[in-house]
Amino acid sequence: MTVRNVIILGSGPAGLTAAVYTARADLLPLVIEGLGAGGQLMLTTEVENYPGFPEGIIGPELMERFRAQAERFGAEYLTIDADRVDFSSRPFRIWAGGQEYQAEAVIVSTGASALMLGLESEQRLLGHGVSTCATCDGFFFRDQEIAVIGGGDSAMEEAIFLTKFATKVTVIHRRDELRASKIMQDRAFANPKIEFRWNTVVDDVIGNGKVEALALRDIETGSTCDLEVGGMFVAIGHTPNTALFHGQLDLDPNGYVVTYDGTMRTSVDGVFACGDVQDHVYRQAITAAGTGCMAAIEAERWLEAQAHGKHHG
Repeated sequence: MTVRNVIILGSGPAGLTAAVYTARADLLPLVIEGLGAGGQLMLTTEVENYPGFPEGIIGPELMERFRAQAERFGAEYLTIDADRVDFSSRPFRIWAGGQEYQAEAVIVSTGASALMLGLESEQRLLGHGVSTCATCDGFFFRDQEIAVIGGGDSAMEEAIFLTKFATKVTVIHRRDELRASKIMQDRAFANPKIEFRWNTVVDDVIGNGKVEALALRDIETGSTCDLEVGGMFVAIGHTPNTALFHGQLDLDPNGYVVTYDGTMRTSVDGVFACGDVQDHVYRQAITAAGTGCMAAIEAERWLEAQAHGKHHG
């Protein structure tokens, strides 16, 4: 069996940037890109904050460009999901689609998934008024009324950020108090553009081609009403895609891969992690790409050091 220099798991901005760098270093990376190839950017329509695209670019097109760039330098792709990994000894072993693949180094960039409400209408209108990222999409809701779903710090951050653009932001929370930290709560309560709907859930997103209103239900009284909004931001958290790595890599209490000392190194020597699978703070395409570059450079240097060790040993 051929042992690859490096296998990259995942193909969002982090994995594909790692692919560009490792490919240009002649490491001939194999990218197991998964069925959800392209990551969370595939769910966005316009990306206006990625440097170098003054006119903006469609999320899927940006990912297609990343992919083509890595391919040009010799990256190879498998559009299947990895089923299982074994990082207990080298070469590392990865199973995907019933096949086993081996590599000297592995870069984990499986990303995170935004938690959603689970409504059919929400899926249908994703990117058409339904969003999971205020910093990505807030700008498109200038002078509109919008809703934010959630009660934690990220929901408050999104709501406060959105008041820059919206005429009114309604926070919809299923409980009668917020989970957010005191400081974030105080900021949100003090903002005149933010209103709160307590003990309330969204039963449906109404709109033909774009969000027009939300069907709300008070969980205490059972009474229902429609709230007219131009957009709905779901901020009920993210879950890192790390089921594969339980028992293989150190994960933090929320399931993110732990990286050490400001590097992309994980708890296993020779395995690196980048992008949203290890970053729950910034979660931007550009920061993911930056960490993908870091992981690739670290993997390249690590492989180099291993090779020298062999020659001298």
